[in-house]
Amino acid sequence: MKHADANGNPSRRGFLALSGSGLFVFFAAEPLRAFQQPGVQGYPSDWNAYLRIGADGRVTCFTGKVELGQGTTTSLAQLLAEELDVAFDSVDMVMADTGLCPWDRATVGSLGIWQFGPVLRAAGAEARAVLLQMAAERLGAPADRLRVKDGVVTDSAAPDKRVTYAQLAGGQRIERHLAGTPLKAPSTYRIAGQSPRRKDATDKVTGRAKYSADVILPGMLHARLLRPPALGARLKSADTSAAEKLPGVRVIRDEGRIAVLHARPDIADQALKLVKAEFDPPPPGPDDKTIFDHLLKNAPTPSVVAEKGSLADGEKLAAAVVAQRYLNGYVAHAVIETYSAMASIEGSKVTVWASTQAPFRVKQEVAQGLGVPPESVRVISTYVGGAFGGKCHGTPPVEAARLARISGRPVQVVFDRAEEFLFGALRPAAVVDVRSGLTGAGKLAFWDFRAYGGGPQEAQTFYDVPHQRTVSAGSWDATANPPGLHPLGVGVWRAPAGATNTFARESHMDMLAAKAGADPVDFRLANLTDKRMRRLLQAAAERFAWSPAKAPSGRGAGVSCGIYTGTYMVTMAQAAVDRKTGRVKVGRIVFVHDQGRTASPDGTRQQIEGAVIMGLGYALSEEVRFRNGEVLSRSFDSYEIPRYSWLPKIEIALLDSPEAQVSGCGEPPVINLGAVVANAIFDAVGARMPQLPMTPERVLAALGSTGAGAGGKRAENGSA
Repeated sequence: MKHADANGNPSRRGFLALSGSGLFVFFAAEPLRAFQQPGVQGYPSDWNAYLRIGADGRVTCFTGKVELGQGTTTSLAQLLAEELDVAFDSVDMVMADTGLCPWDRATVGSLGIWQFGPVLRAAGAEARAVLLQMAAERLGAPADRLRVKDGVVTDSAAPDKRVTYAQLAGGQRIERHLAGTPLKAPSTYRIAGQSPRRKDATDKVTGRAKYSADVILPGMLHARLLRPPALGARLKSADTSAAEKLPGVRVIRDEGRIAVLHARPDIADQALKLVKAEFDPPPPGPDDKTIFDHLLKNAPTPSVVAEKGSLADGEKLAAAVVAQRYLNGYVAHAVIETYSAMASIEGSKVTVWASTQAPFRVKQEVAQGLGVPPESVRVISTYVGGAFGGKCHGTPPVEAARLARISGRPVQVVFDRAEEFLFGALRPAAVVDVRSGLTGAGKLAFWDFRAYGGGPQEAQTFYDVPHQRTVSAGSWDATANPPGLHPLGVGVWRAPAGATNTFARESHMDMLAAKAGADPVDFRLANLTDKRMRRLLQAAAERFAWSPAKAPSGRGAGVSCGIYTGTYMVTMAQAAVDRKTGRVKVGRIVFVHDQGRTASPDGTRQQIEGAVIMGLGYALSEEVRFRNGEVLSRSFDSYEIPRYSWLPKIEIALLDSPEAQVSGCGEPPVINLGAVVANAIFDAVGARMPQLPMTPERVLAALGSTGAGAGGKRAENGSA
């Protein structure tokens, strides 16, 4: 780009040179300033998005955020339209194009609404204030007498006097910076909080939506790369002669990579199969059965997440103690769209279309991979068919860019499903040990929570415990782990560590309730003073028609409470267990959700419904099988994801807490599903399930250990 900062990102001057006239407001999301760009010295520029009001009256917001299917093109446009007082349909979102949009860390952590949303609202308010001042001068009326609706400013004392935003912004270039203009009160909202048709809806239902694998360029080649059979395997030799005999096939060797390229993807597939390769196997390592002992043996020194009182003093208060170890295996993202990228090089300009949630990170990785300055690289993140944290780095984009430079043609690299499983950043396997005690009155006396391998997020309990200690050793963040802790690649998976830690905490709360002889909901309320969570728990019990009973009651009802990045959730489930097969059928889910305020109710419900389905997968079936670095789960034949026949009736209640900070809904709703299903299974058949996923084999084993199998005394009440 002609006008760019030191890291190759568009500068204010560069943007203004490209954009012509209009009113511009530049703004930064303060929390993002602390994140340094990967591999780059210095910090990002002090603006993370900007908006433009053009001479045609349309409002355009440029942001590095990515539309991953979560609906941010809609919800962010609603927030901006609300503060500007323009029609929702007049707002355009330009997202995730490093040649047009300012730097953004990545679309992760549900930060779009939680952190970026308030700053976007402030930018809209600032632009509105500027336009009102301009209108006051144009109309000869004081600003406090002016009213705005759908981008038209009128004088309340003389309604015939009016001027449009388009007339005010046209023919001049006005640059403003965020200045702290007051925001609207939520009680006055007309657009935010409603559910307009999603801006991406028509594209997606008609098939017009472009994903990176849909980008077709003249003369392009499809690349297939020789991959190792296991992580850590080293290539000994490769005979590519048979592949090279196929007409039109080109074989490229590049820094240890071997790629076959052809204009047709099926011929490229055929050529790859003709490559004869030998690999040295990786050194022996753990498998999916021994991984938990491996984690405990190799975990680093634990770090304290939270501490209060004294565990020793709490032990003295305890009349009963409950201890349990909780386990979960590696889980894949299992996205619909595998990671893909198209790269084209024209002169010194490199353009990459990538299914990434971190285009600016990929920009740096491509620049480093090619040895070119960042300003030479433009990354465009098209629509992304699911990410959940799994598309943060640039393996296909870098491969496509290097092959494009060598071949002199545009090149597309698309992971097949086996590559997605082998090279994906999985949710880490983890162990959580919980030991806790009860007083004679059924109150929590102490809480000792130790997480290994999964990470510290949301490990701290929100229940009332006078003596507690929470520690964490090992993480989903591979850079923070000692070498070899995780034998497979790990990384961000929807609500990192949240599902693991919630599963352990909420399963343990049910064990404590059973020990106390109390109903699981009543027990939680008796040990909970957080008013916001109490409100949600009581609302969920009313919606579910929860009838207090000591578990196992035979009815198959479960409950789980969770907090993630400030979003509060309570989930209740109805489940039945087939004692002959061990299969679990979840028939009903009640989900009560509080994210402060909701910008787009339909969008939030869609996120919750998707999270419930995804959560049933990690709860009941999803687990990556592996041995000595070889991933044995290579397709959906060997890695079972939820089917339509699994889907329960899902009832969602959205509660607002206007006094609370707005938080996100993309990641949080998934965290409760493991625990709520485990607790429902226990209530149905009396079998405690301390390991995820709760496969039929594990359910049958648990039933056998309780003596409540096919001939158990609760068989009639608990059968599916």
